[in-house]
Amino acid sequence: MIDKNVVTRIVNEWLEGKDYFLVDITVSPDDKIVVEIDHAEGVWIDDCVELSRYIESKLNREEEDYELEVGSAGIGQPFKVLKQYLIHIGTDVEVLAKDGKKYVGVLSDANEENFTITVETKIKPEGAKRPKLVEQDITFTYEEIKYTKYLISFK
Repeated sequence: MIDKNVVTRIVNEWLEGKDYFLVDITVSPDDKIVVEIDHAEGVWIDDCVELSRYIESKLNREEEDYELEVGSAGIGQPFKVLKQYLIHIGTDVEVLAKDGKKYVGVLSDANEENFTITVETKIKPEGAKRPKLVEQDITFTYEEIKYTKYLISFK
C-alpha cells in the first residue's frame, strides 16, 4: 500500500511557494489516492493536472499500481482545514452543531480554537409590539460542530 505520508510530502513539495493549500489526502487500501487542494480564488484544472503529473513523476508505477485523483475541495462540502475558514470570512456559511441545530450566517472570524458567525435573529424588545431583526455573534469550537460549509445562494 502506498504510504499517505509519502504522498503528503510530495504534494507539499509542489505546494511550496504557491497560494494553493492542502485540504485532504486519502489513500484507500486498494491504492486509490485522492488529493484535495484549495485556493482563495478557486482551483484551476491546469493546476490539478500539473500536480497530478508531479505526483506521478515521484511515484513508481512499476513498484505499486495506483489510481490518482487530484481536485478541488468541492463546493458545498464541509470545511476540513482552518485555511478554508480563513478564506471564507465574510461569506455566508451553514453550520450544523452536534446538538442538531442548524445556523446560517456570515462567517466573521476564525482562529485555531474557534470561529464566529453573525446571524440575524428576531428579538422582541421589552414593550415593543413586534419583534425586530438584530445581528448576533455565535462562537463555536470545532469540537461543537458536525460541519461548516460555504452556503451557495442563487439570489
